[in-house]
Amino acid sequence: MSKQNPERHLGRRSLLTGAAAVAGGAALSTAVAPGAQAAPGSAAAVGPVVVTAGDRRLPDLARGNNLRWEASPEKVVLITTTEQAVNAVREAVTGRKRLTVRSGGHCYEDFVFNKDVQVVVDLSAMNQVRFDTTRNAFEVEAGASNLDLYEKLYKLYGVTLPAGTCASVGVGGHISGGGYGMLSRLHGLTVDYLHGVEVVVVRNGVVEAVRVFRDSTGAEQDLWWAHTGGGGGNFGLITRYWLKKPDSTSTDPGELLPSPPSEVLLQATAFKWADVNEAAFTRLVQNWGTWHEQNSAPNSPYNSLFGLLKLNHSGNGEIGLITQMDATVPDARRLLHEYLTAITAGVGVQPTAMTQRMGEHAALTQFRNPRRLPWYIATDHLSGGTPGLRGKYKSAYARKGLSPTQIRVLYKHLYTTYRNPAGALVQIDSYGGRINSVPSGATAVPQRDSVLKLQFQTYWTDPAEENIHISWIRDLYREMYAETGGVPVPGPINDGCYINYPDKDLGDPAWNASGTTWQNLYYKDSYARLQRVKAAWDPQNFFRHAQSVRLP
Repeated sequence: MSKQNPERHLGRRSLLTGAAAVAGGAALSTAVAPGAQAAPGSAAAVGPVVVTAGDRRLPDLARGNNLRWEASPEKVVLITTTEQAVNAVREAVTGRKRLTVRSGGHCYEDFVFNKDVQVVVDLSAMNQVRFDTTRNAFEVEAGASNLDLYEKLYKLYGVTLPAGTCASVGVGGHISGGGYGMLSRLHGLTVDYLHGVEVVVVRNGVVEAVRVFRDSTGAEQDLWWAHTGGGGGNFGLITRYWLKKPDSTSTDPGELLPSPPSEVLLQATAFKWADVNEAAFTRLVQNWGTWHEQNSAPNSPYNSLFGLLKLNHSGNGEIGLITQMDATVPDARRLLHEYLTAITAGVGVQPTAMTQRMGEHAALTQFRNPRRLPWYIATDHLSGGTPGLRGKYKSAYARKGLSPTQIRVLYKHLYTTYRNPAGALVQIDSYGGRINSVPSGATAVPQRDSVLKLQFQTYWTDPAEENIHISWIRDLYREMYAETGGVPVPGPINDGCYINYPDKDLGDPAWNASGTTWQNLYYKDSYARLQRVKAAWDPQNFFRHAQSVRLP
């Protein structure tokens, strides 16, 4: 272990409560960060609350947003302090219990809720957002949601983070997996602002909470780096983050994170599937790719524009296009008009209002024409989610627009007799801009020259229909990337997958015949360093799931 700053690494001498136990001959030490508890009188001073079998709350707490995944744990422990987190982990280690952690409950796969889990630590009540004057950074507890983050940062300090649109997603997993959203072309990824993290780790039976920062050294700096895109559930139980601009020396909270636009232009249009033939579809998707190839440099005048092209299955009736742009930049309306002209050129279909729900977004009929709105109100309009549904998801990064073959495959699978009233789509998001100004190895997110990000989604309600819907998305994905073994192998066009949209099929030879591992698809050359961090901080592999970082 490298030399440690005692403020950053909280060892036995930093105990608030001395506790030791023996498990298999290993001494357990509970280390809790000084000042980790919430301010007096806050809701976070309560707890822990333990929910067990027979409690009416358990059915809600033992499943996630994706209703495919349900567990039968011995207990769910709702915590509100770091000390409670350490104690919960220590008890699980002592009792040799399988433990997982829930922040917002939005994990796409069964990494949290599965048949093996015995203890779930629920962070949802540990959700404070505040300014830490000691560290001159914003402190965000891991149970906070995107909505908590946006509301507190903006209303109290006039700043924000380039994070996701789904309001109920928990920051615990969102940040650790990279994080991006409507402001990312303008301000980069969420993790580009990660200053520090507090995480409960288990090393050879010793349970302790450590704090590591961007300017830490040695193993501590490696642990900080691993949380800049390495994904949740790999190295420990995250309890809080500290966030600030990496190059800021100001002591003014209003200058330590990006300021969002005071106003934005928001537009949502649709193309009726009844009017879209294969030629029109092809031109639309080609235009989308070409525009992003030409307008995604870090210094592009279009960096404040972010679009979502929602290629719904034809059963939806519409293809959607949602666009947000900073209304305060010079000639904003002209730039937006030129963008829309380029996207629709030669399509031959008149855009109309978006009248259908599309994935996480409800119908946005009132935005047929661009509307100028305060940023926070626009963010609220775009705050979506898919509660009460079952789902399967896949992802891909694209360095270029889709090839003619890929577009033909998309049309083939979107224009079929397959029907899904709950929704099935491929959403192609804007990417690039300031995201691509950060070197590939500076964070654990290696994809730093893509211009598009793809989300493959299908939803349903009836468990008996699972095979139908999963087969549809699997067949589409495999054929779309057939030239590289059924997955988006990093290369001239594709650049792998996003760990925050996990897909266990990437590790199944039946669906990944590329010879490229799921580890490489998510992390590329970053994976070897992540393995070294795993060996240093979780050598017993206590924190694990189906696609967690493996010990070297």
